Amino acid sequence: MTVSKLLGAPLRYRLWHPRHARLILADLTQVSVGPERDTATHLNAAIDWLCRAQDKRDGQPDAGGVSAGWSFEDGWLPSYPETSGYIIETFLAAAEVLKRPDLRHRAERIVDWELSIQNPDGSFPGHFGEAGSRPVIFNTGQIVHGMIAGYVGLDRDDCLEAAVRAGEWMAASQDDDGCWRRNVHNGIPHTYNTRAAWALLRTALLANEIGLKRAAMKNLEWALTQQTQSGWFMNNGFVPHRPPFTHTIAYAIRGLLESGWLLEDERLVVSGKRAAHALATAQRSDGWLAGTYGDGWVPQSTYCCLTGLAQIVLIWQRLQQVLGEQDLDAHIGRALQYLKRRERITGTGAPEDGGLAGSFPIWGRYSMFEFPDWAVKFFADALMMESPGIAIPGEARRPARSTEIAAGG
Repeated sequence: MTVSKLLGAPLRYRLWHPRHARLILADLTQVSVGPERDTATHLNAAIDWLCRAQDKRDGQPDAGGVSAGWSFEDGWLPSYPETSGYIIETFLAAAEVLKRPDLRHRAERIVDWELSIQNPDGSFPGHFGEAGSRPVIFNTGQIVHGMIAGYVGLDRDDCLEAAVRAGEWMAASQDDDGCWRRNVHNGIPHTYNTRAAWALLRTALLANEIGLKRAAMKNLEWALTQQTQSGWFMNNGFVPHRPPFTHTIAYAIRGLLESGWLLEDERLVVSGKRAAHALATAQRSDGWLAGTYGDGWVPQSTYCCLTGLAQIVLIWQRLQQVLGEQDLDAHIGRALQYLKRRERITGTGAPEDGGLAGSFPIWGRYSMFEFPDWAVKFFADALMMESPGIAIPGEARRPARSTEIAAGG
């Protein structure tokens, strides 16, 4: 967005508000680009921001969940079922890394809230769960990741039961070719639903549910048909005929890689690696990645999707952990430095303190003029995964698997 377009932005963003104007000016002048501090300082600031986002919902009907974030338009937003779900695993990991048992209690509160809003058919509400919101495959899948974290990390059997019921709803919504075309965002297919298939697969392996495993595998097979010669994915955006955000590209890659490792399916791993290495090649020397990419990994925007960049770091870290790909170390370091320098640490407790905007500059098209909770979640995960032996989510404890599942169904 050019300066002229910025000045003509919709009135709903209230650009004249003093705080909003300061944040915009800081990005215009690069004042917001701060020093890189030690990892512990950045991690503590990010976790504290997530805690404040949860506390903002105290006394509200959605108490226990985590606010979707803070925006120019609406201030602190309602609790977001989807992202609150996978923040459970972040709080549990941070409780160990930072020696903060209070974060386990916060994870429990999210679990209790999520279970309280699960629909009778097993799905979870879409959007903010407001009246009339329809369940969405992707959102339900991300909450399932949280339910697995609750089962594994908090020893709650009710979480696995909820995950199985959600998985049965997801499987029933699937078309014969493995694609989800019903109960999806904007009514169109999304390759990034591989991240929901990964949740479905994890549930199947934990609960010995062969039907859920088959449903997950069918979606992953469909996703493979969406990859082009360059490694880019078709049908991977929120809306048709627009290039996907780095955010959704990362979702697609992570789902393929993690599922490939669980299934020991080299095709899925190779598919994810192709895209991950293409992004490493596309990375700028300062760590920047474009907010959107077209086929052939041609940048389609001049801003950085900070959210997606943090997710790509996680993918590169997992390739190091699982496959020993140390050639990605420099790419990880550059990306983390870029992110650290754009985390706004003020020590004031202001809405931006410890937060990460959806994009840099803040008027980039992804989560424009917002500090989304999922940007902070993925950044915190990447900071924790700098330490050897830490993976988020961690490996789930599995019961003895049946012969049928072990043999691949």
